[in-house]
Amino acid sequence: MNSRSSIPYVRWPESILNTEALLDSIDNIKGVDKPKTDSDKMNSFRHKFEATHRAADGHFVRSKAEMLIDNWLYMAEIVHAYERKLPIEEEMYCDFYIPTGKVYIEFWGYDNDEKYLARKQQKQAIYQKYNFNLIELTDAEVLNLDDILPRMLLKFGVQAY
Repeated sequence: MNSRSSIPYVRWPESILNTEALLDSIDNIKGVDKPKTDSDKMNSFRHKFEATHRAADGHFVRSKAEMLIDNWLYMAEIVHAYERKLPIEEEMYCDFYIPTGKVYIEFWGYDNDEKYLARKQQKQAIYQKYNFNLIELTDAEVLNLDDILPRMLLKFGVQAY
């Protein structure tokens, strides 16, 4: 508590103030783009597939399946973000994030690619490590979103209208 103003405050330890996740969040809020190296861009799945499909809400997504998911969320009036960085030290982005219920949605589309499957397992392990609310969708489920997604969302307290 400040002795002059009697306003309580917190003094954060240096170990917290210098974490990469916190500094990245501050940069995001300020609108500062963190420069990427050429090797980061070349190796990143996010840069390999350009977001060229435009969803109904204006989001540019990387596949037709992601466009169907985004459009479904938009039409169900569910506030969502596309490709949001997870609030963790590791550099990882989710496909979709729903603030209500703190739900992450991942669409798994490339089952026949070894690198993709390895990345999928790595991401699943991270979601489990941090105990995040995760919905995983496959191609077959994307074709039946009206039946599948409302039930999955309801498990995390998110109602579709």
